[in-house]
Formats: sequence, structure tokens, C-alpha cells
Amino acid sequence: MPPKDTAEKSMLQKVLIDLWNFMSFENAWMLLPCCFAFFAFVLLVVYFARIPIGYNIRNLTVRYRTTLLTAVAFTMVIGVLTFLMGFINGLRILTQSSGNPENVIVLSQGATDEGVSNLPFENMADIAQQEGVARFNDEPLCSREVYLVLSLPIAEPKPNSPSRRLLQMRGLYDPDASAIVHGFELLPGGSWFSQAGVRPPEDPSKQAIVEVVLGEGIARGLGADRSEETRKAAKDPDSLVVGDTIQLDTRELLVTGIMKTEGTTFDSEVWAKQSVIGPLLGKTNYTTLVLKATSKESAQKLEDFFSGKDPTNAYEKSQVNAQTETNYFKALGQTNLQLLIGTIVVAAVMGFGGVMGVMNTMFAAISQRVRDIGMLRLLGFSRWRILVSFLAESLLIALLGGLVGCLIGYMFNGFRVTSIVSGGNGPGGKAVVFRVLVDWGVIGIGLSLSMMMGLIGGLIPALSAMRFKPLESLRG
Repeated sequence: MPPKDTAEKSMLQKVLIDLWNFMSFENAWMLLPCCFAFFAFVLLVVYFARIPIGYNIRNLTVRYRTTLLTAVAFTMVIGVLTFLMGFINGLRILTQSSGNPENVIVLSQGATDEGVSNLPFENMADIAQQEGVARFNDEPLCSREVYLVLSLPIAEPKPNSPSRRLLQMRGLYDPDASAIVHGFELLPGGSWFSQAGVRPPEDPSKQAIVEVVLGEGIARGLGADRSEETRKAAKDPDSLVVGDTIQLDTRELLVTGIMKTEGTTFDSEVWAKQSVIGPLLGKTNYTTLVLKATSKESAQKLEDFFSGKDPTNAYEKSQVNAQTETNYFKALGQTNLQLLIGTIVVAAVMGFGGVMGVMNTMFAAISQRVRDIGMLRLLGFSRWRILVSFLAESLLIALLGGLVGCLIGYMFNGFRVTSIVSGGNGPGGKAVVFRVLVDWGVIGIGLSLSMMMGLIGGLIPALSAMRFKPLESLRG
């Protein structure tokens, strides 16, 4: 029986995952019309209750300094939260789009990440010969790979910037088969590295040049790492292109092609020949075997077969960890859950500050308008109409600040950022380049949070205003 704290942690994770799935950004756009419907409802109540909305707007404009300061607080809160939610949304789309449901990733037993996997050579052929694996040139269609992460020094680092870059390298046994398995093509003008993986240098005294293929993201990243003089003299100052070179210690890497990988985790990888890059970096065994199944159903059967989930057909010759690519990248999406928890905490703290700000503003406004409240009561306005009147002011400030905050957050839509994705179950992880995605779902959540803060922050002051008695207010 698992320990109590472990069981409670698992239950909390399940609740958060269910909350994440329910609040999926794909469906969250529905919150936007809900937000506008709520605000329209408030305006209708104010109209039919004959609340002097013009009086409320004039008071907001007369106290424009205080109104703007409060709206700016909402703008800052919603702007930051919109960016954070757009960051999570972009990372979620990245991990979802990276997996192919017909591919099965095979790692060594106990490994949840390629970086800590170690598959012996003698197991490769037996694993690939299983029923359900597609064929290519009368051979099992699979990609034999070694995944490595190394630290590459930056020749001329920019001020206040890192002096080294993490470089993710993937060594392949057969680039043609790997291209089919992963479904990647090269940009025009490029070619896959040769079967040898190297080419002779112009100077016979130097070592052979290693041929590599880059993802689009890492090509831009390495291009930006170059010195200003090198970038000005390059064919493309913003990215490495075919024919450019990378210096890796004493070895020179020649770019032979750029892959169309944008929007996937492979966007940040460098691909080369396994027999060259593996021994060069001290990795003699493979880390990963990716099988191309004949269908989604066959892929799931292969996962069950290798992982021993099917008791009638368990794989006993070599214990391995096999998952469909969709399940593998879904596990890497645990980073999204961790970021979601952090964003919830940030939203709670910043939201509390926003609520306190609007509450302070409304209390100050009420203290300056005690006689106005008394006059409204003598003119026949009921207490609940006074409540709705001041609540409408709070919601107007929240709407103004929320709209500007969402607009600022939307300015980051498409902005390229770098992060780490990990399954969260031990060492490993991948550095990825992706775009911030601020869609209608994110904007809907931002506006809804802003309106909620305005509602909560304005409710208590409005309740205090409705309790004022007419004659006592006029004497005050």
C-alpha cells in the first residue's frame, strides 16, 4: 500500500490534470462570450434599474488619475498572466504536435527520457522484426538513434548573455529511413548527410569534416550566436544555411541541410551519422529505437507487447520501455502542468493585489461621495440600485484594464522563446524553441479574470455604500 503522502500527492496531481483538461485552451475561447454576456447583463440591470450610468462615468472621468492608476494595475496583472498563459499554450501545442500516433519509441528499461537510455546493439534487430512494424526496402522501417546533449561554447557571447549553449545532437544509422519515420523534409537546396557522415577536409592535415542537418530553430539560434562581423559576411545573418560550419572542439561540422521542423521538439536538434557522432562524444550504444507501425492500432499493440502490458504476449528477451510517440510527448507535457501550477499561484497573488487596488479606489470614491449617495436615495433610488451603480464603476475599470492588458499580452503572440520539456520523473529533458500562442482562449481567460477581480474588489465597497441612510449622508 503506497504511503499516505504519496497517495495524496497522486490525487492532487489527478485533480490538477483533470482541471487542466477541462480548462483546455482549445475550449477556453467559450469564456470570451461568457465574459461579454456577463458584462452586458450588468449593463442591462443598470439600465432597467434606472441607475444613472452617466453619473458613474462622469465620476470616473473626474477622478481620472485614480481611475487610470487602478486600470494600470489591472493592465499589468492581466498582461503578465496573458503572456504566461500564452507561453503554456504554445508549449502545450508543441508537445501535442511532436508525436506521431503510428510511431513507437523504444528506450531501455526504466528510462523515461532518451538522454538516460542505453540500448545494446544486439537487441536492435530482434526488436525491429516484430509483427506490426512497417517495411521499407524489404527491411523493418525503424530509426536507430543516439541522443546526446553537450555544452557548446559561444565564440563571442553578448553582454549579460550565457557563454555556452546546450546543443542537442541525434546520431542516426540511416538518415533516409529516419526521415520517413519522423516525416521530415529538407528546405530547398539542402541534402541529407552521406552514409559515411563525413567528407575530406581541404587541408589533409586536419580531421574529416562531420556532415550535419539542423532543425530550423537551432539553425536560427546558432546563427544568432555568431559575432557581428561573421553575421554581416554570412549568406543569412539571422540563421545558419547550407554550407555554413560549426566548430565543435577540434572538429568542424558542415551544414548539409535544414529540416522543416518548426512547431516540434525536433526543431532544436542537430542530426548527424551515428557511427561518427556517437564515438566522437563517447556514446557507443544507441539510446532510442523508433518503430514505424502499419497503423495506430498496431502501434498500440507494439507498446503493449514490449512493455509487458499484454500478459499473453509479453516481451521477455529484453526488458525495454516502449511507448507510442503520442504517449511519450504527452508525458513530456508534464512541464505544462508544473507551469500551470506556477501560473495559478502567480495569478492568485497578483489577483489579490488587483482586488485590493480596486477595493481601495472604490472605498476612496465612496468616502468622497457620501452626500451624493444621500441625494440619490432621497430621489428614490433603492439600496440595491446604489449597489449596482458602484459595482458597475468597478467593472468598468476592470474591463478597461483587462482589455489593455490582453492587448499587451497579444503583442507577444508568435514571440519565439526557449524552454525545457520533461516528464518530471527523474533526470532528462529537452530544450525546445517554440512560439508563444495567445489565442482567443487565452484572451477570454484574461478578460474573465479581470472582470472577476473587478467584481470581487468592488462588491465590498458597494455593500458599504448601500447601507448609508439618506439624511445621515446629507449631514455627513
